[in-house]
Amino acid sequence: MSERGAGPRLSDRQRLSWLRLIRTQNVGPASFRDLINRFGSAETALEILPELMISGGARKMVRIPSVAEAEAELGAATRAGARFVGIGEADYPALLKNMDHPPPLLAVKGEGAVFRLPAIAIVGARNASLAGIKMARMLAADLGRDGYGIVSGLARGIDTAAHQGSLPTGTIGMLAGGLDLPYPPENAGLCDEIAERGGAIVSEMPFGWQPRAQDFPRRNRLVAGMALGLVVVEAAQRSGSLISARLAGEMGRLVFAVPGSPLDPRASGANGLLKDGATLVTEAADVSAAIAPLAGARTPRTAPLEEPHDFSAMLPPGENDRARVVEALGPTPVAVDDIIRHTGLHAAQVSMVLLELDLAGRLERHAGGNVSVVFGGS
Repeated sequence: MSERGAGPRLSDRQRLSWLRLIRTQNVGPASFRDLINRFGSAETALEILPELMISGGARKMVRIPSVAEAEAELGAATRAGARFVGIGEADYPALLKNMDHPPPLLAVKGEGAVFRLPAIAIVGARNASLAGIKMARMLAADLGRDGYGIVSGLARGIDTAAHQGSLPTGTIGMLAGGLDLPYPPENAGLCDEIAERGGAIVSEMPFGWQPRAQDFPRRNRLVAGMALGLVVVEAAQRSGSLISARLAGEMGRLVFAVPGSPLDPRASGANGLLKDGATLVTEAADVSAAIAPLAGARTPRTAPLEEPHDFSAMLPPGENDRARVVEALGPTPVAVDDIIRHTGLHAAQVSMVLLELDLAGRLERHAGGNVSVVFGGS
C-alpha cells in the first residue's frame, strides 16, 4: 500500500465521525471547520447538529449518516485499496490545505509520497488535437524528469496525455465522482496504473457517487489548488480548463498557456489566456524556470483547522441577533467583516449565526469569505 508520512493521525473513531459529519447534507468544508472549531470534535458536533439546524430556520431536518453507513464507506475504501486522509495528517497535500475551504477528508488510492513533490497541473481540451496531445505528454514527461508531480483531472484528451506522460515520475489524478467510479470509464485502467506506479488517485466525493455536471468545477478547484502553477494546452472558450485557470489565478498560482492556431477553436481559450497575461509555453523549461523559485520555498505550516473564535467570552446569539444578521444578508455576496460592523455583534456571534444558516441550507459561501442568503432554502 501507500508510503505514509510521519506526523499526526486521526484515530479510527475520529475518522469515522469526520466521515459522518462531512457526508451530512449542508455540511461543507467551511461549516465542517466551524463546527470542529466551535465544538472541539466531530463527535460532539454530530450531537448538536439538529439543534443548530432548527436555530438556523431549517424547514426540514437533514438525515445524518449512521455509524453503519460510514463504516460501510470505510470498508468500500479498504476493498478498493484506498484510504481516507484528514486535513491534519501528514499525507494530506500541503498546498491544498492552504486554499480557501479545503476538503477535510480525501479518499486516496496510491502513494502518499507523490504529494510531497512540487506539483504542476496540466489541463486542456477533451477533444484535443494530436499535436495538443503530443505536447501535453511531452510537457508532463519533461517536467516529471525535472522533479515535479503532475496533476490533472483524468478527462479524455489533454488530461489523459498528461497523466500518461508522467506515469514514470509521479502523477495525481483528481476525480469528480467517487473513487470507485472513474470518469470517463475507459480511464479505469489508467487509474489503476497511476496508483500502481507511484502516483495517486484522489476524490472528495463519496464512494458510489456518479459525477454530475456541477461536480466538475469542484474537481477543477482541487486540481488548481494542488499545484504551484497550471498549464493550459488546448481549451475552447467557456471550457472547464478556463475555469481551472481562473481558479488558479484567484489562488495566486501561476498560469501558463501553450499557443495554438487562431484558426483552431480548440486553441481560442489558451490564446485568450496569453492575451490576458498568462506565461507563454513552448517547452517544459518555460514552466520550470518560473516555478523553480516557488518550489524551493517552504510551504507555510497551517493548523489542521482555523483558529476558533473565543466563544467562552460571549453570550450565544439570541433571536434578535439572528434577525439582525439575516436582515444584513441578501442575494449579493457580502464580507463577513461588513456584517460584523453593520450589526455591532461579536464576531463569534455572527460566525455562529452564519453557521446555523449554513446548516439549515439558507447560506451560500463565495470566494474570499463572502456570503449571501439563499431564499427559499431547505
